[in-house]
Amino acid sequence: MALFDFLSGQFIDVIAWTDDTRDTMVWRFERYGNEIKYGAKLTVREGQAAVFVHEGQLADVFGPGLYELQTNNMPIMTTLQHWTHGFQSPFKSEVYFVNSTRFNDQKWGTKNPIMCRDPEFGPVRLRAFGTYAMRVTEPGTFIKEIVGTDGEFTTDEVNNQVRNVVVQEVSRVLAGSGIPVLDMAANTNDLAKIVADAIKPTITGYGLSIPEFYIENISLPEEVERVLDKRTSMGIVGDLNRFTQFSAAEAMTTAAANPSGGMGAGLGMGIGLGMGQAGPWGAPPAPAVASQAVPPPPPPVAEPQWHIAENGQTKGPFSARDLQRMAQDGTLTRDTHVWTAGQEGWKRAGEVTALAPVFPQVPPPPPLAG
Repeated sequence: MALFDFLSGQFIDVIAWTDDTRDTMVWRFERYGNEIKYGAKLTVREGQAAVFVHEGQLADVFGPGLYELQTNNMPIMTTLQHWTHGFQSPFKSEVYFVNSTRFNDQKWGTKNPIMCRDPEFGPVRLRAFGTYAMRVTEPGTFIKEIVGTDGEFTTDEVNNQVRNVVVQEVSRVLAGSGIPVLDMAANTNDLAKIVADAIKPTITGYGLSIPEFYIENISLPEEVERVLDKRTSMGIVGDLNRFTQFSAAEAMTTAAANPSGGMGAGLGMGIGLGMGQAGPWGAPPAPAVASQAVPPPPPPVAEPQWHIAENGQTKGPFSARDLQRMAQDGTLTRDTHVWTAGQEGWKRAGEVTALAPVFPQVPPPPPLAG
């Protein structure tokens, strides 16, 4: 990870860092007891910054470029050491390289439900999750406030703190937005901007910035979603009388298309309906008898709709038949995260009992012979 060149076996002459990881934010240049030579070469690559800490005090910060460490480009160090213009002795100082590139796809989510007052449903509990990107904008501040003396600092060590700030503001913004739950999905972009602006002062105090912030999903508890699904089903059914007439007409069409005696059944049903409408031999319709009224059939059960989480994005909805086709062509596996109304959070497809028929069933090993 580091490049060490030794001059006369004693002094470090070149200071540089090349990072081959995806999550290292700060790395301390190790000297192994060697001092930094006055006039040594410092290489800071694009997406990096080098921070010098001298005797526990934050000193000079260098951006991308090639430097020869002298009094003219180390003003703070020169002041701390009271160096003269012709100073040539080696010096001891800790050098921290800070990765200033963006760290993408950092995840956040609410651990507990958020209590909100919906104008239509009343008090409701909401959950939300999403992703964000972060970047070190003030290397010196980031080392003082967050890193300290950690020799190798990764994103995992700061994500918990950032997530706490994010979830606190998400809870406040959702609870005070006044947006109906059914309209929140259409306003996630605006809500995300409000949250990003709200957390900016705190994040800036850490020496960080959040260039991108996304709310991927806002969901209701399972029991509320089940009631909402029933309400949606009733809305689709509409007028029960019209639905009953439509079902009867469909039954007649099906019976008429059946070549094995269906014609007689269809004809009889048609005659019965005709007589019910016009009465015997064209007489006025007879009044309906309450005792002979046929109760309407129940509304059809709505087929579950499934959503898929892939690469931090939600896709769907899909029917069970769509998932079976996706399983056959390999785009859906047992490890794919899925969700449907009434399910507690995201689960792997292989763990959902309702999706067992989607995947090919593998028989257990045969019993031993004998």
